[in-house]
Amino acid sequence: MPFQAKKASLQLSAIDREKLQRLSQARSEAYRRVERARMLLHYADGLSIPKIAEALGTTVPKVNRCVDKALAQGWEEALREEQRSGRPPVVTPEAKAWVVSLACQKPKELGYSYEVWTQRLLAQHVREHAVVEGHECLRQMSPSSVHRLLSAQDLQPHKVQYYLERRDPDFDAKRVEVLCVYQQVELILENDELKPLCDVYLSYDEKPGIQAIGNTAEDLPPVPGKHSTLGRDPEYKRHGTLSLLAGIDLVTGEVIGSVEERHRSREFVSFLQKLDAHYPKGLRIQIILDNHPAHISKETNAYLETVPDRFELIFTPKHGSWLNLIESFFAKMTKQVLRHIRVKSKDELKQRIELYLQELNANPVPFRWKHGLER
Repeated sequence: MPFQAKKASLQLSAIDREKLQRLSQARSEAYRRVERARMLLHYADGLSIPKIAEALGTTVPKVNRCVDKALAQGWEEALREEQRSGRPPVVTPEAKAWVVSLACQKPKELGYSYEVWTQRLLAQHVREHAVVEGHECLRQMSPSSVHRLLSAQDLQPHKVQYYLERRDPDFDAKRVEVLCVYQQVELILENDELKPLCDVYLSYDEKPGIQAIGNTAEDLPPVPGKHSTLGRDPEYKRHGTLSLLAGIDLVTGEVIGSVEERHRSREFVSFLQKLDAHYPKGLRIQIILDNHPAHISKETNAYLETVPDRFELIFTPKHGSWLNLIESFFAKMTKQVLRHIRVKSKDELKQRIELYLQELNANPVPFRWKHGLER
């Protein structure tokens, strides 16, 4: 027999041995990696190649390849899969580009009822039209193949991400005007002795469509050790809707509100009259509000002419209602009161909303705008 040089020993640090031990006992790892880890541990312990093959129920050449690779490149490389030649990918670049172009269209543009693609629908469409489009390599396209192809292009046509389009040519100018009000309010809140440029600063809007919903069965209270939450029958009755017209005093935090059946010009004018009666005469009231038709109607302008220099309306940009601080108040109100509210009539809903405003005004806290303000 030809002479065979004895293999070098495999030196493992304590940390390396611990990693291999953990891998050799792993249940979620591929078996090939687990088997190789066991080979290396046995060899590091001094076991011969034939004994290792016998202990693991494998072949001597297989153990030899793993050990030789570990000695030449390190044990971590020995665990990795070698690149196999295999067949070259059969999906052509043109075929991939066609699938990507489909994913960038809406399904309804191709005659489907769907608004966005699902992987299954896109794969089905590809299979049905691949041959006609000259991409026979795609005639067995699967949803998982669609997923891999689109992931490589960082495409997710099954998802929708919203964006805000600026449709107001004066967006920036109006935004600056609104932020100037918030800046002035911040200066007042930080310095009690500072004389405001305007006597009253308000953020105003309407919250329409507040539903008066009633139960068809009584709510069940929580029971310790048995029912941790309030019990409620899913059926309900609709009693109609109400609108809340509300303004927040940006300096004091007081909320002035009016619960109405509707929110037309006449209700807005009535709210302005309520503000006029609420604040002492001679004070100028500056109001941040959106571009609702009721705010710029003939009826509204006619009233404003009867009280000159009393009100100054500062309009947020179109599609820029997020600049209005009162939206934060409405979000808070929805979360605290309206989300689970049940009433027996619209009158009760009105009373509950008015009570909520009274509770807030008993200890008012100003809503403060911080984003985009110069310091």
